[in-house]
Amino acid sequence: MTTPPHELPDAQISALRGKFLVFDGPDGSGKSTQLAMFLKAVRSAGIEVTEVREPGGTEVGEKIRDALLDHLDRETMSLRCEMLLYMASRAQLCEQVIAPALTQGKLVIADRFVSSTYAYQGTAGGIPISEIDEAAKIAMQGTEPDATLIFDVDQDTAASRLNPLLDRMEAKGAAFHAKVRQGYQDLIASDPDQQRYLRVDAAGKPDCVFGNILDVLTQRFVR
Repeated sequence: MTTPPHELPDAQISALRGKFLVFDGPDGSGKSTQLAMFLKAVRSAGIEVTEVREPGGTEVGEKIRDALLDHLDRETMSLRCEMLLYMASRAQLCEQVIAPALTQGKLVIADRFVSSTYAYQGTAGGIPISEIDEAAKIAMQGTEPDATLIFDVDQDTAASRLNPLLDRMEAKGAAFHAKVRQGYQDLIASDPDQQRYLRVDAAGKPDCVFGNILDVLTQRFVR
């Protein structure tokens, strides 16, 4: 019997409890739509879930988010300042929310995490990955995702999905976003066994993409 498109198979329900999943990908990848669908499915399945977003997710983090994503007229934020602000928000989120939720056996789902920093400030921005690694160790203190789902879609499709009211990161232009996509593809290529970074084909209709999520999660967690 085929599983309805927005329901989780029984094997996944037990496998996902206590896990830390990240939904990530370039702007316009459809990540936010799939995140909302997946959250509804896990809650309907009775899984206790903690939802967080980056930057943000705490009172401190939301103030950092405002500084990062608003268009700044008074001055241009330096790239290292940008990267470290993301890490500061991440440090607060890991300590205040994510680590306690995992200790309680909850499923944690994050809208972006350190993978975004590698793609945006690293590959696209030019900060050496080694510097991001060092900052991440300080910020995360061992709080690592069990898997990061990377929603991959061609640049033209992604551009067609972007909200016309762009935030500062979305508005950086086509060349920048091509580098961002390359950054995510580099992460996927660095993990050929699909243990840390799970590629999700995000080019299709929402129900099809949701099915792709279930497929990669089954391959990763269901034995």
